[in-house]
Amino acid sequence: MHHKSLSAGIALLGTFLSLHSAGFAQSTAQPGDQSVVLDPVEVKGTQSEPYQVKRATIGTRTDTALIDTPQSISVLTESLLDDTATTSIGDAVRYVPGVGTAQGEGNRDTVVLRGNSSTGDYFVDGLRDDVQYYRDFYNIERLEALKGPNGMIFGRGGPGGVINRVTKQAVLDGKSFYEVSALAGSWDQYRSTIDFNQSLSTTVALRLTALYEESDSFRDDVDLRRQGINPTLGWALSEQTTLRIGFEYFNDERVADRGIPSFQGEPLETDESTFFGDPDRSPTHSYMRAVTASLDHKFVNGTTLRNATRYASYDKFYQNVFANGAVTAGTVAIGAYNNATDRENILNQTDVVFDFDTGPIEHKLLTGVELGRQETDNLRLTGSSTPVGITSLGSVPVSNPRYTGPLFFNASTTDANNYSVAENIAVYIQDQIQLLPKLQLIAGLRYDHFEVDFDDRRLISTDLKSNDDLLSPRVGLIYKPVENLALYASYTLSYVPRAGEQLASLSATNAALDPEEFENFEIGAKWDVNPRLSLTAAAYQLDRSNQAITNPIDPTTLILVDGQRVKGIELGASGRITDEWSITGGYAHQNGETRTDSGTTPAGTRIQQLPRNTFSLWNRYDFNSTWGVGLGVIYRDEIFAALPTATPIPATTLPSFVRFDAALFYRFNDHLRAQLNIENIFEKDYYASAHNNNNISPGSPLAFRLGVTARF
Repeated sequence: MHHKSLSAGIALLGTFLSLHSAGFAQSTAQPGDQSVVLDPVEVKGTQSEPYQVKRATIGTRTDTALIDTPQSISVLTESLLDDTATTSIGDAVRYVPGVGTAQGEGNRDTVVLRGNSSTGDYFVDGLRDDVQYYRDFYNIERLEALKGPNGMIFGRGGPGGVINRVTKQAVLDGKSFYEVSALAGSWDQYRSTIDFNQSLSTTVALRLTALYEESDSFRDDVDLRRQGINPTLGWALSEQTTLRIGFEYFNDERVADRGIPSFQGEPLETDESTFFGDPDRSPTHSYMRAVTASLDHKFVNGTTLRNATRYASYDKFYQNVFANGAVTAGTVAIGAYNNATDRENILNQTDVVFDFDTGPIEHKLLTGVELGRQETDNLRLTGSSTPVGITSLGSVPVSNPRYTGPLFFNASTTDANNYSVAENIAVYIQDQIQLLPKLQLIAGLRYDHFEVDFDDRRLISTDLKSNDDLLSPRVGLIYKPVENLALYASYTLSYVPRAGEQLASLSATNAALDPEEFENFEIGAKWDVNPRLSLTAAAYQLDRSNQAITNPIDPTTLILVDGQRVKGIELGASGRITDEWSITGGYAHQNGETRTDSGTTPAGTRIQQLPRNTFSLWNRYDFNSTWGVGLGVIYRDEIFAALPTATPIPATTLPSFVRFDAALFYRFNDHLRAQLNIENIFEKDYYASAHNNNNISPGSPLAFRLGVTARF
């Protein structure tokens, strides 16, 4: 099957080469010429350099220069993602200062933003995309990370920030282009993508992006298969009005891989390929179908209106047989469960932006309304060695850690079996004010009414209801002593209601509790050193409060306490040093501690999944219009896999590591290019991520990826 998919990709590439060979022309572009990048984002004028973006809407919901946005934002462009051969969020965020990745039990994206782990704070084109699954980059033009909570922009959730994917849309410039890519890599990785933009007239265009991938892994008997297709239509109804409609189908099937267990507070020393549990009985699949539509209109007086609607249906199932404890006496306990989630999201946003002056003061006023309905069905079952009841699966020897015994799935008394409907209505207003020639103020307030009807169907059905009225302010000041340097200070706030980020956490004991709160204080500087290079710096304090813990006086109740505090410094750089040398990278120093003694974890305990120091830097150097090289370095300090407790069992520590990657680029002409990517060139043994003390993912050994892209 692998060879069939590779042959199909090569055949498709060959067809295009033969059809267009007569039209090939030798490239005369120089390294500084944007035609070398061949990035469709540039056609739309949103990207000035391969690794640099100057403007975005993620921080304000308006088209705003990043230098005028008083919050830390990192943008990974399509050019960077292509050059690094990155196709997943977990790999991409290693180049984002202040953002890390957790294992996600081998079935979902899990990012750690400023010390807050999240499986649901994902958005696509600014609209919520919160189901647990692995996303792909086949149809995106850039990945945006807004760091720090900002309920005013995105509503509930986002305690440490959010991740937004900006998708490729039909280009309305009267031109057509066609791009085909094929990639082959270590462990039988085969991947092919297409990106076709067909102009039907100067006002109508169609774009089609699609993906097919089959890959094995350095992990024994672990593989994946994914397909995606995303057609979009763009139609300029008039000079002032544009309609866009898109549909996406995406499917991801893989083995749920939860890595290796620990031994005496450290990852077990074993071959990185060893699978603990049973890969044959650990399937996971995610199916996503989504329809989006947006209408943009510009009035004669400059006022703009945008209405966007997204309907998405998700079908997610995973099952895993895994190491369920630390290694003791040469054996490890085995556990198993499965989980099925079906969700339908219907979301609508309307934004109206007014540009006006009050005397000498300039305003950009945003007003908006957001409506949402999310319907979720969730069922979890626990693995048992008997067909009735719950019986332990026992242990397996470390020397042969595959579980081959009987396996049945039954409902325990704590397994989820629920149905929920979450409805949200929000109104918001924000003003970006030019107070003085060098001083800007941004202030906004959002009101959300968030309501959850929750049917807990375990044993006897229990109907629960939660209502939250959330007020999310944001305030920021920007001082620009010169036009290319901004100094800022900001305050933002977000809430996580008791239903949780996956809308499945309501119970009789927590339904009436106030939501968790996340407050962020930040100061920083943004410096456009020149039109091609941007530097950023930020210092922040992020406080988590209203965390629910067991009442030490009455264990049947919960009390709210101050949860944790994270302080950090972030430095970032993106753009071009010289005509030949492009970079992106950053450094973060973070310190996170608990603020209250919970009974199991003392106050002042260092929190999990948060390295003190991280550093990353990717470089691309073009010797001429034909040859180029890339070199990347990623460093992560040691981390705790789980929150340490006061018990004698130690928290597992993942040691620090440095990983080097490299790439070689060759451009045959304007239409055909190839690249070779090498990951972990010095064969460093390291641990990439963890879910808890005994689910630890080893990092990949030396790996190669060879890709060819044809564009016409």
